[in-house]
Amino acid sequence: MLHLGFERAEANMKMNTMSIALAAALLSMSAAHASEFKGAYVGGNIGYNKNTPNTASTSNKVYPGLQAGYNWDISNNVVLGLEGFVDGHRKSITSNDAGIDAKAGYVMGNLMPYARLGAAATQPGTRVHGGLGLEYKFAPQWSMFGEFTADRKSVNNVSHKNTNFAIGVNYYFDKPAVAAAVVAVAAPVIMKKAEPVAAPAPAPVVAPAPAPAPVAAPAPVAPAKVFTLKGTNFATNSAKLMPAASQQMAEVLDFAAHNADGLKVVGHTDSRGKEAANQKLSAARAASVKAYLVKHGVDAKRITTAGKASAEPVGDNKTEAGRAANRRVEVTAVPAAK
Repeated sequence: MLHLGFERAEANMKMNTMSIALAAALLSMSAAHASEFKGAYVGGNIGYNKNTPNTASTSNKVYPGLQAGYNWDISNNVVLGLEGFVDGHRKSITSNDAGIDAKAGYVMGNLMPYARLGAAATQPGTRVHGGLGLEYKFAPQWSMFGEFTADRKSVNNVSHKNTNFAIGVNYYFDKPAVAAAVVAVAAPVIMKKAEPVAAPAPAPVVAPAPAPAPVAAPAPVAPAKVFTLKGTNFATNSAKLMPAASQQMAEVLDFAAHNADGLKVVGHTDSRGKEAANQKLSAARAASVKAYLVKHGVDAKRITTAGKASAEPVGDNKTEAGRAANRRVEVTAVPAAK
């Protein structure tokens, strides 16, 4: 019995040592917020120009445009940037335009409404330029946008004005990264060596009464332990983990550290959309969670993944609350085979 106690103490100390090593590795990583719209970008657009005064030689025209800029991540949601642009509306009263604007945007996941203000310059001179727009990140390094801009200047009591409506795409050179999670690990428990205890004197031996033949009982089955990721953890119709998922992913890492056997990661969706697309999306989200766990030190051989689409709902797909509950990823601790 004493020898068994020493073995258990040694095993507990090894587990705690592994937990401390994992925590140290995670603490060394950056946990800074990674904005979807941070960094340098270039792009192009197609616009429609309306100008005044308007004559037959300065008719409204569809035109091409180019832009390039840089955005700075000021906080979790606020982005400030500078953008240079060229608008090729040659038929306008102001001919081709080039300029630079300051931009301010508010990031909401993959969406960013923004305002811009600066200056445009060609004939008849430098003019105040500004507008409003909405940008959507549809891939890690690609976005599309729509915007309204205008500029105006009076020359010889004549007001020269451009009004532009444009749609376009931007390519971002920096690929956003998921913020690293930090796992809280309990301090190791140091077990003292047990003092030997003298064995008690043996009791008198009494012959037992004959016992009935034993009946074999079925082996107990340990209940599966499940951790469920729910809420806004992925971009819409995407398997990419959002920055907001970092807290729950820290809990998944802690769950994996305390369940040394196998892990099964299963993705689920609600019933909206085509089932084939839902199957592909649910499997991709499960694979994304596995990739995150492996990146943060979990042995890939311990993890299996699957996608169940909408086949196993836990809520009513006819209600928003039920559909939200059905959009989840479950991580199950699977006991190792004996």
